[in-house]
Amino acid sequence: MDRLIAAHKQEMELAVEVAEEQLASIRTGRASLAVLNPVKVDYYGAKLPINQLATISVPEPRLIVITPWDKSSLAEIEKAILTSDIGLTPSSDGTVIRLAIPTLTEERREELVKVAQKMAEETRVNIRNIRRDVNAGIEKMEKNEGLSEDEVRRGKQEVQEMTDEFIEKVDEILETKVAEIREI
Repeated sequence: MDRLIAAHKQEMELAVEVAEEQLASIRTGRASLAVLNPVKVDYYGAKLPINQLATISVPEPRLIVITPWDKSSLAEIEKAILTSDIGLTPSSDGTVIRLAIPTLTEERREELVKVAQKMAEETRVNIRNIRRDVNAGIEKMEKNEGLSEDEVRRGKQEVQEMTDEFIEKVDEILETKVAEIREI
C-alpha cells in the first residue's frame, strides 16, 4: 500500500510542476523568460527552444533581449516568435532581438487571472482524480490482499492529507501568479 501511495504522490508532484510551468508561461506586465518557453525555432531542420540558440536577458522590467550565438539564426528566431501565440512582436537591429512587454489593460489582466484560475482548477481536478485512483487501488488491495479496515482507513486518510497538501501548493502558486498579474 505504501508503494502505491508513493507512486501516486510522484504523479501529484508532477501535476503541480506542470501547473507551475503553465502558469509561469502566462504573460504579465513584467518581462519573464518563461514567456519564451513555448517558442520553438526551426534551426537546420530541428525544433529548438530559443535558449539553446541565444543568450536571453532581461535588462529592464519590460524588455527581453535575445542575442543569437549564430547571427544567421536571427531571422528564424524572429519568425518563430512572430508565429507563436505569445503575443509579442520582435524588433531586430541585425544583431539582437528586442521584445518589449506592453502594459496590460485592466480587462486583459482580468482575462489572464481567469485563465490562471482555470489552469489551477484543472490541476486540482487532476490531483483529485489521482486520489480517486489511489483509493480504488487501496480498496482493491483490501479485497485481494486482505487489508484490515484500519489499514484501509489509515491509507485513505494519508492519501487525503497528501491531496490537501498538493492542492494547497497549487493554490499558493495561483495566488502568487494572480498577484503578479494584477501588479501594476
